[in-house]
Formats: sequence, structure tokens, C-alpha cells
Amino acid sequence: MDKDIPLYDLATQDYHVLEEMISKNPSLITKKDSNDRFLIHWGALRGRELLVEELLKKAPEQLEATDDTNATPLVLATLGGHLGTVRLLLAKGASIDHRNWQGHSSLQYACSKGHSEVAKFLVEQGANVNVVDGRNDTPLHRVASQGRLEILKFLLEHGARADIVNAEGNTALHLACEDEQNSCALLLVEHGASGMVQNKEEKTPLDLAKPGLRRNLKTKLGIGDE
Repeated sequence: MDKDIPLYDLATQDYHVLEEMISKNPSLITKKDSNDRFLIHWGALRGRELLVEELLKKAPEQLEATDDTNATPLVLATLGGHLGTVRLLLAKGASIDHRNWQGHSSLQYACSKGHSEVAKFLVEQGANVNVVDGRNDTPLHRVASQGRLEILKFLLEHGARADIVNAEGNTALHLACEDEQNSCALLLVEHGASGMVQNKEEKTPLDLAKPGLRRNLKTKLGIGDE
């Protein structure tokens, strides 16, 4: 009966109940579902730290196991925002900069989902703050477009580059201006971001900014009105 329960449901079971189920049916550890996920993937996504720890004792090779999106348990734990599980997986030696099929790393997920404590921990543990995904977006692009000022400031203070352009030629400042994230835009300029870089549509961040923000940016950049 246990083997018929979907792995994503198994991962929600009380730990002691699940421990007994695994004891009776050890194949649950190595069973894969239609997403190419083991139980450890679902445990990581749900933040089941004790479960993940015990599964790694029984199947340590699953530390870097990937699902059908090339996501590891660490990537999924980060996606779920589970700091304890992220700590555990990194302590066991998980690859901190592993990227899924879209090129998204754990840090990129932590940033885009607003998991600030996870993002900070990853950076402190050596995650690449300038890692790019399949569209050449960096973590800075993600937080700038979403207005995540706290994480943006932290990234900038830890070596994030404001001059990297994505597939559309946009810097993080382009995105902050376009999405009306005024505080993020001003902070980027304070950290050296240029307001004059043209994207593939030949638009600068200043071109994309609303009038009020444009005036404030020009003041910070020392640019006078023409």
C-alpha cells in the first residue's frame, strides 16, 4: 500500500510514521516519480529537515540527484525558503551554484521568492552573486524588478555587479525603472549603476523611468535637463 502513495504526499507524513513505512519498504528511498524526483526532493521542497538528514544517511548519493528540471534537493529547499534544510544540505557538501535547466541557481530562487535570510546565508557561504540564468538575468535583475530592497542592498554590498546586461540588453536599473521600483533604482545608482546604457530597443534606464523618478535619477547622476 505504501508504495502506491505519491512521494509528494509521503513527504508530508509525520516523521515517525514515515520512518516506519520506510523500514517496512526501503524501496521508497530509491523510488522515482513522474517528475524524476526521489523522496528526498519532496522532503527538501517541504523543509522536512530531519527526513532529509535521515535519507542522506541511507542514500548519500542522492545529495546531488536531479529531477526532470535538473533541480537538486538544495535548489528545491531554497525554492521553498527552508533555511534549516539549506544549511543541512550545504553542510553535507551540496553544490551551492548548481543550476536547473533554465539556468536558475539556488541564490536566484531565494532572491526571486523573497527568501532574504536564505539568500543572505547562501551569499555568506560563497554563492556566486553574479550567476546568470538562461536569459542572462542575475540575482540583481530579479530583486531590482520586484522591489526587494533589502536583498538588493545586501547583494550590492557583497560584490553584485550592476552593469551586467540580460538577453534584452537590460541592466538591473532598466528593470527597476521599467517596473517603477523607485527605491531600488536610486540605490543602484548610488552603487554606480549607469543611467545611460542602451538596451536592444535603444532605451536607457532614464528613458524607461517615469518623470518623477527620472528627475531624481538625473540629480543623483549629476545630469542636467536638456
